[in-house]
Amino acid sequence: MIRTRLLALGACLAALAGWPIAAHLHAADHGQMGETFPIIETDLLTTIEAKLRALEASGGIEALQRQMQNQAVASVRRPKPVDGLSAATVRREWLFDPSIVTEDDIHDTKGNLIAARGTRVNPLGLVQLRQDLVFVDGNNAAEIDWALRSWSDLKAKIVFVSGSPFDEMKPRQRRFYFDQGGMLVARFGIRHTPAVVSQAGEALKVTEIPLLRAAPSPRGGPAT
Repeated sequence: MIRTRLLALGACLAALAGWPIAAHLHAADHGQMGETFPIIETDLLTTIEAKLRALEASGGIEALQRQMQNQAVASVRRPKPVDGLSAATVRREWLFDPSIVTEDDIHDTKGNLIAARGTRVNPLGLVQLRQDLVFVDGNNAAEIDWALRSWSDLKAKIVFVSGSPFDEMKPRQRRFYFDQGGMLVARFGIRHTPAVVSQAGEALKVTEIPLLRAAPSPRGGPAT
């Protein structure tokens, strides 16, 4: 049991320590180049096991496990910021067409054909975007405050592109989200915050709004 545990942790330690791991090696016979000598190789698994036993005896494995756990928690609480974004200085607005072209036939649960392969389908013709998406810099209190004043929890989802949504939820009593990997801002072409995505018929309206001065609510008044 201990050997299984030690060897499993060994792979992790090997990666952390920067031990080389050979992969995709190709052998070729180039003939004998002069006098040869026998190669004496140390049993790598035995070496790893010995090191891990020493770590376990000293409490090093438990410390490593705590370190990895703390790093995982930290990455969840404060994800990596989305690269390439800055505060809006001019207002920009455009329409985004969410239509897709089906790669395969789409059938309902009864086998009826809904859309043949190659059909252009607009999801907004089938479902509505019930809440606006408001993208803000989570490290900028002014952007967060503006979003909270402008939209109620029912009217919009406030999406962070940096900062910690978890740290802001409790003091502000509001649920926040995070655009992991910047997939949404890349999809909509957003380069500045705050930015708002809302439905406009069968298209999505994307607006980047500068907060150089007190900005009125896009809905014409404070959230209710």
